[in-house]
Amino acid sequence: MGEHVITMPDVGEGIAEAELAEWYVKVGEFVREDAVLADVTTDKATVEIPSPVTGQVVWLGAKIGEVVAVGAPLIRLSMDAESNGSETHGDLAAGGARSGAVQAGLSAVDHRLGCAGEPPAESSTSIASTDPSQVSETQWKGSSGARSKGEKPMASPAVRLRARKAGIDLGQVHGSGPLGRVTHEDLDAYLARGAQEARTPNLVPNTSVEHIKVTGVRRRIAEKMAVASSRIPHITYVEEIDVTTLEDLRATLNANRRADRPKLTLLPLLMRALVRAVAEQPHMNALYEDEAGIIHQHGGVHIGIATQTPSGLVVPVVRHAEARNLWSCAAELHRLAEAAKAGKASRQELGGSTITVTSLGALGGLASTPIINHPEVAIIGVNRIIVRPVWSGATFIPRKMMNLSSSFDHRVIDGYDAAAFIQRIKSLLETPALIFVEA
Repeated sequence: MGEHVITMPDVGEGIAEAELAEWYVKVGEFVREDAVLADVTTDKATVEIPSPVTGQVVWLGAKIGEVVAVGAPLIRLSMDAESNGSETHGDLAAGGARSGAVQAGLSAVDHRLGCAGEPPAESSTSIASTDPSQVSETQWKGSSGARSKGEKPMASPAVRLRARKAGIDLGQVHGSGPLGRVTHEDLDAYLARGAQEARTPNLVPNTSVEHIKVTGVRRRIAEKMAVASSRIPHITYVEEIDVTTLEDLRATLNANRRADRPKLTLLPLLMRALVRAVAEQPHMNALYEDEAGIIHQHGGVHIGIATQTPSGLVVPVVRHAEARNLWSCAAELHRLAEAAKAGKASRQELGGSTITVTSLGALGGLASTPIINHPEVAIIGVNRIIVRPVWSGATFIPRKMMNLSSSFDHRVIDGYDAAAFIQRIKSLLETPALIFVEA
């Protein structure tokens, strides 16, 4: 018998530490070689940690949500020399006879933003046994799904995310996976049963409480929002804009666009108007280093587009919008949004903005108070378009109206300048031909 120590691997990109997102094993369990032991997350990626050997778990080095340094011990396995051949125990990070298994696991990085998928059944860990060589194939692949009272249900981050969105207490769901692990199929079955029970008139109080630790991307969003709200004195300015002509132009451009061009939304038109307005008030396109008291005013307009993804809010960046025409803005915006939603946006594509646009589309409401993307000094918030009667001076006529709710760093931007900036954007959007006229 020997002991194999698995350390937090180097996931690349200069990352010095990673957060433990999920354990798939418990102390005392036997695991097979290549079984997934845990998920760890960095800012933008989730990595599965496979087992390089067959053995029994004797120690777990962290709790879910804890941050572990690269190279620190993560898990210890007790090894049976016969079942592992001539392999000797050692530090996985230092490189053993089976370090290639870990590299294979790291090459399968799931670049979804903090949300790992379901590990394959053949990689799942086994139920407890006194001898791994005597565990049957049935035992390795599944278990009864029973859990002791108060025991936390096992599930992948993707299953937990789906359950949270559906308002499902995983403790009430029978798990059919290894060690009673809850799968997507278990959630489907639970939801189907719930639909049947909903038809009955008996209403039962739900007294369950799920304690959800804030981890991964959600924790980083929380930290960034807390910094922005506590450091930046916000001033929010709301203005009403008549976008009837703009929407007519957009419909015409879409009807006559080339097949290789994406369908236009309102955002590319707003981006072009924003570039024109920034040229007249360049201090809006800046980063404020508050501790040093320095404003970094940028010439290039790098527009961050706040985008909702399955794992939370991210901000992909359309770089050098000042050098892009309308269709180029639309194509890059479409590409970045798809990459962000699929979890494939790179670190470079998710940073470096100098001014941000945020929009909730049809859910945009009448007005909002957007939080500035620190250390920027301005954020433009787009609210939904609604048709309202507008007095023309002689009669009421239907017009498509939209509010812009925009926030500014009051340490850098005065209220007058903020109003003038939005009024300039308003004039460009209400008379969209001006967007295309050379300054």
